[in-house]
Formats: sequence, C-alpha cells, structure tokens
Amino acid sequence: MLFQVPQFIEVEDKIIGPFTFKQFVYLAGGAGISFVLFKALPLFISVFLIVPVALLSLALAFYKINDQPFIQVLESVLKYSLGKKLYVWEKSPPKKAAAAKEAEEDVSGLLVPRVSEGKLKDIAWSLGVEESIYAGEEKREHES
Repeated sequence: MLFQVPQFIEVEDKIIGPFTFKQFVYLAGGAGISFVLFKALPLFISVFLIVPVALLSLALAFYKINDQPFIQVLESVLKYSLGKKLYVWEKSPPKKAAAAKEAEEDVSGLLVPRVSEGKLKDIAWSLGVEESIYAGEEKREHES
C-alpha cells in the first residue's frame, strides 16, 4: 500500500485570491469596522479611528516579527501587560564569603596535621628519596 506524504505543511493554502483565509478575515474585518465608523461618525472623527483600525488589520494580515504572526506577538504583549507580575529578590552573600564559609565548614570536622619543612626533609631522608635528581646521580657515580 502506498501513501502520499503531505509536503509543505508550514505554508497556508491561498483560498481567496492571493490571500489565505486568515488574511482575508483580518482584512475584511478591518474594512467592515472602517465602513461602520465612516457611516456612524462624522468624517473628521472617523478618520482618526479608521487609520488605527486599518493599520491593525494590515499588521494582523501581513506583518511578522521573528517569523511569528503579529497576532501571536500581540497576544504575548497583552498577556504580559495585563498579567500579574511577581518580583522576588533574595539578597545573597558575596561569592567570596560563601566560599570561605564552606571551606571553614569542611575543615572544621577534620584534623589536618601540618608538616614543617624540617620534618618533611627527615621523612624524605628516611624513605630514601633524594632532594634532587642530580644529587641522586652524583651519589650513584660515587658508589660505582
């Protein structure tokens, strides 16, 4: 059985002339509101209302911001503007003080012995570890 796989699913179909159905609805709605405003109000008042309605309908039909339709951007703006905002601020100590505090907490439970330089040389001598490579080579030459 062969099935045909749909292609170009992101592109909306042109239904009414060169416009998609959504574009046609936005343009027809803007034209209808503009016509009602023109007939119901005097000309000098209606012009100030028709221009924003026409611009909004054109933006809804054609304008995209970051490849997002203008209706989604407008919805996001309205949700942000009208929604509740909760700002929480917690003062945190500086990073240096926090790191020093953690180091004090870690070390406080452990006893770390301190070894002086003299004791370190004594331990190295008892283990047979030489202080430098050259001293070890000179010793081997004298022994042979």
